[in-house]
Amino acid sequence: MYPTAKRVTRSCAGGFVNPIVVEVAPRDGVQNEPRLVPTAAKVELIRRCVAAGARRVEAVSFVSAKAVPQLADAEAVLAEVPRGPGIAYAGLVLNERGLDRAVAAGVDEINVVVVSTDTFSRRNQNCSTAEGIDRWTALARRAGEAGLWRTVTIAAAFGCPFEGEVPEDRVLELVRRVAAAGPEEIALADTIGVGTPDRVRRLVAGVAAIAPNALVRCHFHNTRNTGYANALAAVEAGAHVLDAGVGGTGGCPFAPAATGNIATEDLVYALDRMGLDTGLDLDRLIETGRWLGEVLGTPVPALLGRAGKFPA
Repeated sequence: MYPTAKRVTRSCAGGFVNPIVVEVAPRDGVQNEPRLVPTAAKVELIRRCVAAGARRVEAVSFVSAKAVPQLADAEAVLAEVPRGPGIAYAGLVLNERGLDRAVAAGVDEINVVVVSTDTFSRRNQNCSTAEGIDRWTALARRAGEAGLWRTVTIAAAFGCPFEGEVPEDRVLELVRRVAAAGPEEIALADTIGVGTPDRVRRLVAGVAAIAPNALVRCHFHNTRNTGYANALAAVEAGAHVLDAGVGGTGGCPFAPAATGNIATEDLVYALDRMGLDTGLDLDRLIETGRWLGEVLGTPVPALLGRAGKFPA
């Protein structure tokens, strides 16, 4: 099993699993920003996150530069990031060409997205949901042969901007289908930030029951101010891994009115206060969030950089 996954065997006094936090700001956090982020700034963001204790970083995306110009420099970014024992870099991969690029660039993990509805899938990936599952299956086989950690993400698992409500039984049926390829990790993504804690608990429990050999991962956006409640509900339900982006920036370029990820610093503050160990340095996260706001030319949504820690 992937080395960082061993941390999920450690529980705190309250019985919850100490979650792994995957830092997604370098990829999902900047992809929808109007100001182009230079390669050097992306590398510096990753360096700062690693210095703060991040050990899994979703650093790049191997998608069309025409579709997402902000992420056109994947190879250049990965050529400069700090490497070392226990540090793993992931790339978003949607097709065979993307996987070829990811392997050549030296990623440790791939994240393949399967969208829960046909309408959003066609807008996001130019294929139906069924075709997305077929693509994932082929990519999972090849990535496994290459020795990569494989995450499959069910996008819009809590609601679709075009088709509305997504039934829970549909999401769990998709989980069954993608689990057949043997992923190391299955992620539920609230791509447009419409989820609520009750549904989070049910879906996390459902994934764990369907795919007991895979880690359960969750990806939340704070579009309607429920992202942090959902993240804590996921931990209480047994999720092993949470995505978060320092500063709380980001959003899907293909989702109307998209807003940012839950902020790493705000999430870690809550987890720390609950007695959960993430291995992340809160002071450095706060500093990095402020720095990212300077790079983007606008204050980031994260609140901890304004309010500060408690106790001070």
